[in-house]
Amino acid sequence: MAGPKDLDPSSSPRALLGAELRHAREKARLSQEELGQRLFVSGSFIGQLESGTRRMQPEYARLLDKELGTEDFFQRNCVAAAKSKYPEHFAEAVEAEAEAIEIREYAPSLIPGLLQTPAYAHAVCRVYRPTAPEEEIEKLVRLRMERTRLLDDPTEPLVWAVIDEAALRRAAGGPQVMAEALRHIAELARRGRVIVQVLPLDAGAHPAMEGAIKLMDFENAPPLVYFEGVGMGRLEDDPATAKHQRFTYHLLVAAALSPQNSLALIEAMAQDYAHEEQP
Repeated sequence: MAGPKDLDPSSSPRALLGAELRHAREKARLSQEELGQRLFVSGSFIGQLESGTRRMQPEYARLLDKELGTEDFFQRNCVAAAKSKYPEHFAEAVEAEAEAIEIREYAPSLIPGLLQTPAYAHAVCRVYRPTAPEEEIEKLVRLRMERTRLLDDPTEPLVWAVIDEAALRRAAGGPQVMAEALRHIAELARRGRVIVQVLPLDAGAHPAMEGAIKLMDFENAPPLVYFEGVGMGRLEDDPATAKHQRFTYHLLVAAALSPQNSLALIEAMAQDYAHEEQP
């Protein structure tokens, strides 16, 4: 297994914990796999903690202090490392997303967060929280837009999205919002920043009908899969699960329109929405 990449310990509490964990493990002359066995987790899980890909939870901090003889260092510091602006079920996935070199996502019912516009994000967040104050909705939108800064780099990470046609025809926020949202996706695709494919409604049944899939690959850590539901989410590092979901994603790509035809459909739908704005 490839070793964890070097991190700047001053960059974040999570990076500090990862660097300290690597130091303590090597001092104890344990491999990632050996330490993982003592904690009843995989060696790849230890590697993800060291690389900063995954957050350290209190139960693991306690076990690490015990196995590595670090008194209560990890227990004291994991609380600071776990602080996040995002909901608990999503925070670890966002942190992993920021470290990924490749992100592949299937979106069955809405435009993926990384490809959303502020107006579309506002419409979605408002539906999620219909009674929330406007300030709270604006905060959620700002957090979502912060994630899209990953696309400011002209080449990395690779972002490949398969979007169900149903998500594009669900007019969140109305025709004007949808026209802008689809033009934004088309612009990202035309400048080669993302790969987008549309899974057409006439494709019929497909292997991901039960929900969304997000696959994340890393330079020096095993892949992760993120499953999300209403108000809940789960990050999975099991190799068999990752392999199965990757195969599922390949099947979706095969059933979807080509990137060129997908772009044509997205732009045509944007025009249709724009015409709906007219009296």
